[in-house]
Amino acid sequence: MKKGIHPKNYRIVVFQDLASQKKIFCKSTVETKNVIKIKNKVYPLYKMEVSSFSHPTYIGKLKYINKAGRIEKFNSRYSSSMKNLNHLLRF
Repeated sequence: MKKGIHPKNYRIVVFQDLASQKKIFCKSTVETKNVIKIKNKVYPLYKMEVSSFSHPTYIGKLKYINKAGRIEKFNSRYSSSMKNLNHLLRF
């Protein structure tokens, strides 16, 4: 690795998932404005919208979409509505 290009200000940071309220301790250089006190120690706090604790891929709630069948799925869902609508719109 090249010398002199890596940051030197690594410190323990608490990453908090806002969806699940779980916390992860990790060394990081991320800039934070918030702090959190855990066991009488103060740590920088970084709040995340999504992490492996709340992302559907990691928690097993991912819904797979059949790419080839999107149009057929739409047509099957709304075909009766469209027929009724077309019937009403004929002049």
